[in-house]
Amino acid sequence: MTRTNLGAITLAALLAIAAPHAAAHTVIDPRDAPADSYFKAQFRVTHGCKGSPTVRVRIRVPEGVLSVKPQPKPGWQVEMTRVKLAQPVDNGHGGKITEVAGEVVWSGGRLLDEHFDEFGLTMRLPDRPGATLYFPVVQECEQGVHRWIEIPEPGKPARDLREPAPALRLTPRQ
Repeated sequence: MTRTNLGAITLAALLAIAAPHAAAHTVIDPRDAPADSYFKAQFRVTHGCKGSPTVRVRIRVPEGVLSVKPQPKPGWQVEMTRVKLAQPVDNGHGGKITEVAGEVVWSGGRLLDEHFDEFGLTMRLPDRPGATLYFPVVQECEQGVHRWIEIPEPGKPARDLREPAPALRLTPRQ
């Protein structure tokens, strides 16, 4: 066996081992969005908990995000907790926003481990180009739970985290 073939086989084996961990996170799609815009995001749940089906998905909404609306899903109930703002915010239409979504919860459905699904939100993003917003997600299964809530320390990569929170990077508005 040549050194090139051995290197290719080793690389393929390493990728095969790393791929399930890299693809195992609950992620947000797309991962970039213009600051100070209305945005539709999908939170993709790619597996259950060690083979157990997902039965509840909770997404915490970061501070500064306004006008959150969850997408209904057949077979699932959706609830939203609200948080009072310390200071009302102009809604851009002559009114004031006095409370915002704190958490959105889908429950009552059953997402098998061998399937994936997406849980959608529309929202108004803050005007903070260059900022990263983290949306901690708790995925509850019939047996077990994944807490996709880890936020990297400044300057550290999220890829080193075991259960990273989905992250949305705010880009400058065009």
